[in-house]
Parts: sequence; C-alpha cells; structure tokens
Amino acid sequence: MEKKHGHNDDYSDIINLPHHVSAKRPQMPMIDRAAQFSPFAALAGYHAAIEETGRLTHEKIELSEEEKEALDRKQRYLMEKIAKHPVVTVTYFLPDEKKLGGAYVTKSGTLEKLEEYQRWMQLADGTKIPLDDIAQIDSELFRGMF
Repeated sequence: MEKKHGHNDDYSDIINLPHHVSAKRPQMPMIDRAAQFSPFAALAGYHAAIEETGRLTHEKIELSEEEKEALDRKQRYLMEKIAKHPVVTVTYFLPDEKKLGGAYVTKSGTLEKLEEYQRWMQLADGTKIPLDDIAQIDSELFRGMF
C-alpha cells in the first residue's frame, strides 16, 4: 500500500500521545456521554398512537322498556329521598373522549342532586352523570322494594 504525504496507516505516530483534556471546558459527565448512544425515537408519539388504537371501547347498550321503567321508578324514589342524601352505586356509560364508543363504569357515592328535567344526577364528589347513560342504580333504600 502506498503512503500518502508521509502518513502512517497504523497510527504509530499518535498512538502513544496523551489524551487531550481541555483547560477551558469541563469534562462531560459519564451519564451525558452515555446518552449520546441511547436509542433515538425517530417517530415521536408512535408508541402512544399504537396503544390508543389498541385500546378497546364498547358500544352503549340499549336498555329494554322494562329496564328503562325500573330505572325511572328508582330515580323517582330517589327524588323523594334526596334530602337524606342516600348512598348510591351507579353503573353508567362513559363516552370515550377520543374515539367512538366508551366504557361502563360503576361509581358509589352520596347523591347530592337529581335534575329530572335536565336529566342528570350529581354525587357529593362532583361527578355528574347523565340519566340517559345510566344502566343500573343500587342503594340501601331499594332493599325489598325493587
């Protein structure tokens, strides 16, 4: 192999020179040096998008006429007893904010308000539940009645 302009190909002319340390700049901490070689996320948000796509939602179940009537009776009874602030357990459909469908959630709490004409109830913690999204209501008040 031919030498170019007096350079050695085996680095023998520089191999034993001391490592250069800057007098002006501080040395980079080892953790920062290692970060230079960490994996690069070229598609920011890709992983989150895949997770979101895979997240399951469910359709809202259409209640039968009998189930709707039973819920109406329970809601009317709760209106009569609202001053006692009964503890209720409500299962209702919570629409998904990002895609079609949603999930059924069950929440227990003290009933604060029930707006029959505006069609919502509110628990003491501030949770507002649309009456039309309720699938089931349970309470100690209903024992032996429904």
